Amino acid sequence: MEFGSGGDDFGGDHHRNSADPHRREKRFHRHTAHQIQRLEGAFKECPHPDEKTRMQLSRELGLAPRQIKFWFQNRRTQRKAQYERADNSALRAENDKIRCENITISVALKNVICPSCGGPPVSEDPYLDEQRLQMENVQLKEELDKASSVAAKYIGRSISQLPPVQPFHVSSLDLSMSSYGGLRIAGPSLDLDLLPGSLTGSLQKLLFPTLSISDMDKSLMADIASNAMDELIRLLQTNEPLWMKSADGREVLNLENYERIFPSPNTHRKCPNIRNEASRDSGVVIMSGLVLVDMFMDTSKWMELFPTIVSRAVTLEVISSGMLGSQTGTLQLMHEELQVLSPLVPTRQICFLRFCQQIEQGSWAIVDISYDLPNQESQFASSCIARRLPSGCLIQDMANGYSKVTWVENWEIEDREPIHRLYRDLIHRGLAFGAERWLSALQRICERFSCLMVTSNSTCDIGGVIPSPEGKRSMTKLAQRMINNFCASINPSNGERWMTLSGSNEFEVRAALHKSTDPGQPNAVVLSAATTIWLPVSAQNIFNFFRDERTRPQWDVLSNQNPVQEVAHISNGAHPGNCISVLQALNANQNMLILQESCIDSSGSLVVYSPVDLPSINIAMSGADPSSIALLPSGFTISPDGRQQDQLQAGGIDYGASTSTGGSSSGSLITIVFQILVSSLPSAKMKQESVTTVTNLISDTARQIKAALNCIAS
Repeated sequence: MEFGSGGDDFGGDHHRNSADPHRREKRFHRHTAHQIQRLEGAFKECPHPDEKTRMQLSRELGLAPRQIKFWFQNRRTQRKAQYERADNSALRAENDKIRCENITISVALKNVICPSCGGPPVSEDPYLDEQRLQMENVQLKEELDKASSVAAKYIGRSISQLPPVQPFHVSSLDLSMSSYGGLRIAGPSLDLDLLPGSLTGSLQKLLFPTLSISDMDKSLMADIASNAMDELIRLLQTNEPLWMKSADGREVLNLENYERIFPSPNTHRKCPNIRNEASRDSGVVIMSGLVLVDMFMDTSKWMELFPTIVSRAVTLEVISSGMLGSQTGTLQLMHEELQVLSPLVPTRQICFLRFCQQIEQGSWAIVDISYDLPNQESQFASSCIARRLPSGCLIQDMANGYSKVTWVENWEIEDREPIHRLYRDLIHRGLAFGAERWLSALQRICERFSCLMVTSNSTCDIGGVIPSPEGKRSMTKLAQRMINNFCASINPSNGERWMTLSGSNEFEVRAALHKSTDPGQPNAVVLSAATTIWLPVSAQNIFNFFRDERTRPQWDVLSNQNPVQEVAHISNGAHPGNCISVLQALNANQNMLILQESCIDSSGSLVVYSPVDLPSINIAMSGADPSSIALLPSGFTISPDGRQQDQLQAGGIDYGASTSTGGSSSGSLITIVFQILVSSLPSAKMKQESVTTVTNLISDTARQIKAALNCIAS
C-alpha cells in the first residue's frame, strides 16, 4: 500500500513544462515497505497520534512531520470508506434477499386454492372476523357508556339524555351458582348513577378538555420544580432544627423553623383553617435504586407499587424527557387520587409536577410539588383542599440490589367538612397520608416482588397440579389483580359519591355502583358496599383472627358456617401473614375454591378473598396467563385508630382492655367491603332488593366479628 506525497506539502518540487507553461507536473514520493509497515503498526495502536508521536515517527522513518500527519489522515479516510463499502454490500444483500422472499410469497398467494371448493380463499375466517367485530363493538359501547356517565357529572347532562347503550350479556361470574356463596340481585331501581371505573384517556379528556401548555408555562414549571428540588434535598439531609421527634417517636416537621428557613409568599400557612401534615421516614428496600426510579416515573408502575394508596394516576404532559437512557432531568405534569381504604375518608385529588434528578453516582432524588391548573378546584370538588408542598424521596443504591429510601411528605390541608370521628385522630396526626405509610407500603410490595425469585417457599398441590416457578408467578399475578380490584372498589371514583344506605347508630353502610371494565373482569355493573367499625383490639390480633381458617366460620356469613381448609400456600414476605392461600370449604361445592391474599405492614393490613372455580385455579397453577380469570373480591382493611392512650382516658370512655403492641393506639379500624354483581346492563341502577341484601350482609358480618372478638359493647 503506497501513498503519494506531492507538492510543497510533501517536500517535493514543481517544475513547469517548457512546452506548456500552464501544465504542472507532480513528482510523488513513494514510501518504502519498512515505512509503511511501521506506520500501519502505529495506526493500529492509535489512529489519532499526537504531535509528540508524529515527531518521533518522523525522526525514526526519515519523513517530514507534515508527511506523517497527512498519511494518518489519508489512512483514516480509507478505513472509513472500507467500512462504508462493507455496510453497503451487506445492506444490498439483505435487500435482495427480502425482495426475493416477497416475490416468492406473492406468487404462492396467487396460486393457492381453497381445499374445500377449489376456488380462491377468502382473506379471513368469517367466524373469527365476526367475533372480532363484536368485540370491537362491545369496546366502543363501553367507551360510550363511560363517557356518558362522566358527562352527566361534569357537563350537566343527565344519563337519560345520552345515547342508549345496548345490553351485553355476561354470565362468567354469576356467583349464585356456587354453594360457597356470592349474590346476584335484582328488583326495583333507586336513583344512583354509575361511576366510571378508571381514569383512562377518555376521562382525562373530559377532566382536562382545554389543557394547553405553552413554552412560557413549561419554563415556569421548570423553575418551580427546580426550587422544589432544592427545598426537598435540604429537608432530606437536615435534621434539627427542621425535624423533631414526636411523642410516639415519629419524625415530624418543626413548622416554626420551617417557615423561617423557607419563607413562602403565599398566605395559606397563616390561614386558621389550614393545617399542616409533614413527616419523614427512612428504611431499606429490596430493590435497586435505578429500578425504583424507573417505576416511580412510570404512572402504571407507580400505581402497581402503591395500590393501597394511589387509587388512580395519569401523566398529563411530559414537560422534559430528561437525558437519553436515564430519568435524570425528567419533568412530568401528573394527576393522582390518593385514598385511605375506607369510604368514610374523602380522597385527595391533586395535580402536581414530578421531577427526577441524579444527585450523585447511585443516588437520585424525586420531588413532587402541587401545580394549579385552570378551573382545577371546580373539576376536583371535594370535602378537602389538598396542596402538596415539596415532597418526595431520596433513593440511594446499596449492595446486593438493595436501596435506602428516605421519604418526606409535606401537605397543606383545608377541610371543608368535618372529618369522620373514627378517622379524626389518624388523619390529624398525619398517619393516614404520612411518610411512614408510603415507605412501609413500598417495603412490603418490593419484598413481594423479591419473593417471586425464590422457588422454595410455596406448598401447593391442587388436583394433582404442582406449580412450577411459572405457576407461582401466575398465581401471584392473579392475586395482585385481586388486590388492585379490591382497593379500587373502595373509592370507585370519588369518596363523595358513596350513598349512605343505613344511618343507624350501630352501623353506617355506604354503597356505590361502578362499571367493571378492567381486563379479565366481568363486563358488568358491580355494587360495592362497605362499613367501618372500631374495635378495642390490636390490629395484629384482628389480622390473625381473619387469617385463621379455623375461625373463618365465625365471621364468614357466605360460607354457611362450613369449615374451610388451606389447600395451597404461597409466601410472599418475611412476615408469616404475607401470603397467598387457596381455601376449600368442606361440606360444600368442591368445585368452588377461595383465593385469598393477606398482607401486613406497620401502617395496617389487608385480607382479601374471591371465589374462584377449580379449573381457573388449575389454569393459574399450571403457569398459564391468568388475565381471563374473573374475580369479584371482598375483604377487610385493618389499621390502628391513631388514638393515644391519654386521649382515650381524657374522653372518659371505657374502651375495654387493649392488646395493642405499640402502646400508642388502643384500638383498630376495620373496613368491611363486599362486591356484588348487580347486572350486565350498562345502564343499571341500584335495586331496592340490593340495598336490603347488602345492608343485612354487612351488618351480620360486623355483628359476628364483634361477637367472636368479645366486643359486643364497643
